Amino acid sequence: MIDTRKFETLGHADHGWLNARHHFSFANYYDPARMGWGSIRVWNDDEIAANSGFPAHPHKDMEIITYVRSGAITHQDDLGNKGRTQAGDVQVMSAGTGVRHAEYNLEPETTRIFQIWILPREAGGQPSWGAKPFPKGDRSGRFVTLASGFAEDDDALPIRADARVLGATLKAGESVQHAVGDGRHAYLVLADGAVEIDGVQVNARDGAALRGGETVTITAIQDAEIVLVDAE
Repeated sequence: MIDTRKFETLGHADHGWLNARHHFSFANYYDPARMGWGSIRVWNDDEIAANSGFPAHPHKDMEIITYVRSGAITHQDDLGNKGRTQAGDVQVMSAGTGVRHAEYNLEPETTRIFQIWILPREAGGQPSWGAKPFPKGDRSGRFVTLASGFAEDDDALPIRADARVLGATLKAGESVQHAVGDGRHAYLVLADGAVEIDGVQVNARDGAALRGGETVTITAIQDAEIVLVDAE
C-alpha cells in the first residue's frame, strides 16, 4: 500500500539558475498518473543557484508551503511582506483571492527547498504570508507539526486546508509511526538520509504516497530528515 517514487523517476527541468524535480505534474512535466495526491497538488524539489530566483508572479486559491533544506530563501510580495527563511525553517503563503510574490536566493550558495502546494478547503480569502523557525532538535525522534489547518495545532503556521505538514529527524535505528486516517492521503519525502517504511526502503529525495486507513512504521537506516504532508 506504499507507492514509492524514486528521485530519478521524477519530472525534471534544468533552467540553469533552477534545477527542479517534480513529484507531480507541473509546468512542462505532465504525467496523468501523477496529477497530485488527494489535495496535495505540487511537491517540487528545487535547487536555486546563488543570487537568482523567481521574479514576481501571481498565485490564487492555493496554500504554498516552502521547506528550506539548505541555504535560505527571501520572500517579497505585493502585500508588503518581506522575510528570509533559512535551512530547517518553513514559510507559508495563503494565496487566497490573489497575490504577487517573488522568491530569491540572495545567498552566496545554492539554496535547496521543497515547495508544496495544497488545495484550500474553499476558494477566496485575504492573502497572507508567514514564516517560523523550527529547531531540528525539537523534532528529534518524533513528528512536529510545521503547518496546519486545524485550530488545535496553535504552535504551527496556519494554512487554509484540512492538512498538516509534519517534520521529523531520526537517528539511525530510531522509529516513528504515523497513522493515516480513513479517506486521507499522506505523502512523505526525505530531505536527507534513508528509511524503511514497513520494510520498503526510501532514500533521500524519494517520495512515498501513503493511503488512508493505514498506520506505518518509519525506521531510519541512516540519520534521516523527513517531511510528511497528511491531507484530504
